Amino acid sequence: MSGKLQVLLVDDSAAVRQTLAKIISSTDDLEVMATAADPYFAVQKIAERVPDVIVLDIEMPRMDGLSFLREIMSQHPIPTVICSSLAVEGSDTILKALSSGAVDVITKPRIGTRQFLEESAILVCDAIRAAAQARIRRMDFAPDVPPAEKLTADAVLPAPRKRILTETTEKVVVVGASTGGTEALRVFLEGLPEDSPGIVIVQHMPELFTRSFARRLDASCRVRVKEAANGDSVLRGQALVAPGNFHTLVKRSGAAYFVEVRDGPLVTRHRPSVDVLFRSCALGAGRNAIGVIMTGMGDDGAKGLREMKDSGALTVAQDEESCVVFGMPKEAIKAGAVDRVLPLAKIAPFVYESAAGRQGAEAGRPQ
Repeated sequence: MSGKLQVLLVDDSAAVRQTLAKIISSTDDLEVMATAADPYFAVQKIAERVPDVIVLDIEMPRMDGLSFLREIMSQHPIPTVICSSLAVEGSDTILKALSSGAVDVITKPRIGTRQFLEESAILVCDAIRAAAQARIRRMDFAPDVPPAEKLTADAVLPAPRKRILTETTEKVVVVGASTGGTEALRVFLEGLPEDSPGIVIVQHMPELFTRSFARRLDASCRVRVKEAANGDSVLRGQALVAPGNFHTLVKRSGAAYFVEVRDGPLVTRHRPSVDVLFRSCALGAGRNAIGVIMTGMGDDGAKGLREMKDSGALTVAQDEESCVVFGMPKEAIKAGAVDRVLPLAKIAPFVYESAAGRQGAEAGRPQ
């Protein structure tokens, strides 16, 4: 045994298997245990030796990756990272994979510029490391049921831009998450009422995937959820999800807030970066902001959350027990950036009550 994390690659493309194997073999802590061209070959490899992490394609012959993932998670759960071209297309299939137990999703590395390949290597290896630390549970699957149509006042009422301009105490909520964050964000947003303060979210995920993610959340939440576009206003009853591969910043114009979506280098190994969002909010919103850091590997967001706290914002971290990976919240707590550490189910009501001013002096006391 080498002591390295053992990775099983499952993809019908030999070129992709070779590219991923080369990326993984360039590290000191990861090792390709085996490769398989489809799930049936993968089962044979797992019978010989159980990997620490599976990197799995979706579109394959004989059995698709989603069906294989569900078989794994219902029988012998193994941390799994989806690596698929469907992530580029923003396919709803990828969202089903995450809800079926996949820890993370990454875009298949493309042949292109040196920068793209270097960034792909970082994202692939970080996703594998995060998956190895994730808490994986056995899952039972019911038949897919299409989400019910959502009817809310947001569909018929005009955008409350004028109201925001006249209320200088309007709160802005910014949220950062990574590994395990898709489910954590669903729980958080479904727990908020229609009149919740404006929310801006960074969830580490591939380009174009965020649009499908936002649409699915919009179908199940009372607040409206959409992928952020440059210049979008931060409005009550709405959550903006940063688009994949672009940084998203909160900006202030008078008493109103809007988002700026821009390109830029990887920051804390990510684009979008939670640190970029949090820092922009510290500069633009100060005491009018609430910062929330959720499950994820690494330290993205810790420094920015500290900057928010120093600017007078209320700050919250998800607790270890409810995190899939207690990395980002742990680093924020270590940095002295957190006022409250709460289980996932309690974050939404706490944020709403705090924004409404009903927490009083207690809101700013550390727990």
